[in-house]
Amino acid sequence: MSSTAVIALCGAAHAADLPVYTKAPAAPLAPASCTNAEQFITTDCLLSYYGITVYGTVDIGGGYESHGTPFNSSIITGVEELVQKNSNKPLWLLTPGGMSQSNIGIKGNESITPGLNFVFDLNFGFDPYSMTAANGPNSLLENNGVPLASQSSNADSSRAGQFYNTVGYAGLSSLTWGTLTVGRQNSLELDGVNAYDPMGGSYAFSVIGWQGTAVGGGDTEDARISTSVKYRADVGDNLFRVGAMAQIGGYDQNNATQGEYGVQIGKDFDLGASGRFSLDGIWTYDKGAVKSTALAAGSPAFAANPDTLGATISDDESVMLLAKYTYQKLKLYGGYEFISFANPSSPLTSGFTDIAGIPVLFSNISQASFVNDEHLQVMWTGARYAFTSTLDAGVAYYHYDQNSYGKTFCTNTLASTCAGTLDAVSINVDWQFAKKFDAYAGFMYSQVHNGLANGYLYTNNFAPTAGLRFRF
Repeated sequence: MSSTAVIALCGAAHAADLPVYTKAPAAPLAPASCTNAEQFITTDCLLSYYGITVYGTVDIGGGYESHGTPFNSSIITGVEELVQKNSNKPLWLLTPGGMSQSNIGIKGNESITPGLNFVFDLNFGFDPYSMTAANGPNSLLENNGVPLASQSSNADSSRAGQFYNTVGYAGLSSLTWGTLTVGRQNSLELDGVNAYDPMGGSYAFSVIGWQGTAVGGGDTEDARISTSVKYRADVGDNLFRVGAMAQIGGYDQNNATQGEYGVQIGKDFDLGASGRFSLDGIWTYDKGAVKSTALAAGSPAFAANPDTLGATISDDESVMLLAKYTYQKLKLYGGYEFISFANPSSPLTSGFTDIAGIPVLFSNISQASFVNDEHLQVMWTGARYAFTSTLDAGVAYYHYDQNSYGKTFCTNTLASTCAGTLDAVSINVDWQFAKKFDAYAGFMYSQVHNGLANGYLYTNNFAPTAGLRFRF
């Protein structure tokens, strides 16, 4: 089965939580702490006391889809703005999280000694309409044994109902030595996409925000690691920056790989009056990566064990290259990722429990899906322009290209292993009309071809969306 034939997803980050890839001047003094409810709603005050801050986002909206599927509170996007196998009929839908995942979190940055701080962050993503935990694997389970034309929205995700389904880490930060953190953290690719995607990794307007193939190094469940060690540092006076990440433990520690490793290097170029240019490169290796799948309608597997899921296991290796140019009110973005999928080098000998706590039986695990290595190329470009300090607009184009990796070379829709492509274009406008509120509107049009269209009811979707976001 193609790694992208069953489209997966990952979360988008709150803009204030995105990694900083371009050094900036010293930040102004933080807003004062809130003292009453009115101030909390109408000003930019923080819920911050004694060095600890409670923060979050509520993102609600609605939209139309030319080939949509019904709303599902488990899938982290609520609906399928990106064309999927089960994309079906015209629908008007509630559309949560158009720009970012609704979430609630607590974080801190406390000085231990001059120049050395203790940092932590714990964040939980939820659906604002149902108030249930974001849980991609559960959306698959809810559609076990359901024919495509009758399914609700569903897709896999690294957010799997955990109380820390976004992040949950702690560590030490030093201006001299960098930042070392331990716990559940974004992959290097997820940080990179959120910083270099013209749509900021949004669900309603970004293919690489809605779908987690790019940010998981091949499989969306690997967009976050629950037991990781992560290090970031700037080397010299803006000479370059480095990052590294490693996973400790395997499936039993709520991870979706047997092991994950990654490194990053980047640099900013100050061009003076001509603007600023930023580059980053990321390499990641995922051993025994998991892609969860629903059990097919009418299958013996579903009849025997309807409360389990299937899975494809692979060894994934990826290289991501990122670029951004800033000139006054204009930002130009570009990204490219090459992902290679191979049969696992250490095949499983038994079933396991996935990151959502759902059993995966050994009989429902595929470990020989790649007769030849699958090579997937992901690329994107786009721009954003700030008309004022509170109003900006963006445009983006996304393209996936998959090789033919089955026994027989093919370029049609007969098999998911045939060569195929995905194309999408999106436009949006975002207006911050108050300190903590913004309104947005736009659309994404997506279409799949040949191998990446195998088994689809319809091969395109037009999805305009509008919404309102409250961030504190």
